[in-house]
Amino acid sequence: MLVIGQILRPHGILGEVVVGVRTDEPSERFVPGSVLVTDPGRRVAPDVPPTLTIETVRPHQNRLLVVFDGIYDRTLAERLRGVLLCVDSESLPVSDDPDEFSDHQLVGLAAVSPRGEQFGEVIRVEHAPASELLVLRRPDGRTALVPFVKAIVPEVDLAGGRVVLTPPEGLFDL
Repeated sequence: MLVIGQILRPHGILGEVVVGVRTDEPSERFVPGSVLVTDPGRRVAPDVPPTLTIETVRPHQNRLLVVFDGIYDRTLAERLRGVLLCVDSESLPVSDDPDEFSDHQLVGLAAVSPRGEQFGEVIRVEHAPASELLVLRRPDGRTALVPFVKAIVPEVDLAGGRVVLTPPEGLFDL
């Protein structure tokens, strides 16, 4: 499953929710009629349905306001708070661009230096305004953010299960 968004909170009293977007293609993923899978590991209420169908969607302050079919009041919308919205990663087309990767392709890759020093494992990708950030679980258990730019991540080796990093001095000291 590929996480494409997260329901942050209700908006108003008629079931609309604020969705934080976690995809490069929100205009393709968040359209009326789209059926999104709710991440079973993040369902905060037992009555959250396994899928939600988008009824309406509109942009609002770098987020989306969404109404899902059957969710028409604030009480029902409140139960969706924190739910991750997903699509089946197997259904996504493969990109022709050798420098373009989907989040699900990067998660789980080992982060290493050109000499093989272990920096950690990619546990997710954050979509920040300036660039994507690889979130690493460091060997000591801490997390680190690495800008996903060519100067710092010169190589992504999917077949080898690794990303090669050339981090600037002090990046992991933050």
